[in-house]
Amino acid sequence: MDRIKPRIPVYNGMPARELGSEGWHKPWSGGNGGNCLEAMKLADGRIAVRQSTDPDGPALIYTTDEMTAFIEGAKAGVADFLLS
Repeated sequence: MDRIKPRIPVYNGMPARELGSEGWHKPWSGGNGGNCLEAMKLADGRIAVRQSTDPDGPALIYTTDEMTAFIEGAKAGVADFLLS
C-alpha cells in the first residue's frame, strides 16, 4: 500500500498536483474511455480522490471511515439512484 507523506498541509479541494504524481491508483476502470477516478492513501490514513482526466484539478480528501461508509453503501445499493 502506498502512503504518500505530504510536504504541505492537506485539505479538501486542494490542487491534486500538490500531492505529487506518484501513488495514485485507479481502483477500477470500465469501458468509459479511461474517464474514472484515482485514489491515493495518504500518510495519515486519509484517502485523496481525483478525476483521472483532470489530474491537476481538486483533490477530495476523505477519512477511512467516510470511504468505508461510501463503499459499503454502494455495495448495498444505496447509491443506485445515481445511475438512473
